[in-house]
Amino acid sequence: MSRNSKIAIAGVIIGLILLVWVPWYITALVVIAALAVPTVGYFMLDPSQRRRLRNIQQRRKQIDR
Repeated sequence: MSRNSKIAIAGVIIGLILLVWVPWYITALVVIAALAVPTVGYFMLDPSQRRRLRNIQQRRKQIDR
């Protein structure tokens, strides 16, 4: 199992736990924040940095990591 899938499963479990004990709107805010942080970080990169990141991701896909 890949590292990203483990993180995704952990996020779902934490979300379900929060949904039980915390009001739904706080759980929704946590989920939105978890999605927004990497997105904002990506958009803060320069175009050349984004291009470099995409190239790295393409190379990893080619060598099947």
